[in-house]
Amino acid sequence: MAISFESALGIHESALKLRGKRAEVLANNLANADTPNFKARDLDFRQVLANESGANSSFTMRATNARHLSLGASGQTGPEVLYRTPHQPSIDGNTVEEQVEHSEYMKNALQLQASFTFLNSRFKGLMSALRGE
Repeated sequence: MAISFESALGIHESALKLRGKRAEVLANNLANADTPNFKARDLDFRQVLANESGANSSFTMRATNARHLSLGASGQTGPEVLYRTPHQPSIDGNTVEEQVEHSEYMKNALQLQASFTFLNSRFKGLMSALRGE
């Protein structure tokens, strides 16, 4: 009997990849905090994860009328990165707020660590099952 990693790991593999991508975007924001006219960006983790796991979901949408919008025809190759609306925009047009970026980066890092810890425990469980323990 073959082991299905998709059923064993669930959405946590995709979540780990998305957390890594979000860390890159947030780090880029922090690196450009002093760049004039730089616009802070972020990705909506919940929306992207919902799109990623849509194929594995038991609930699927279908068009029941010819006037419905097409499903999943966006043709995007990666997660959609959105612009962040600043609380206090700066005079030089830069929308990076360092405190917000630091807090979002730290929250993302904690959530990435939690996903990694969960996946690690799943792999340990699979290894125990293979060893017959």
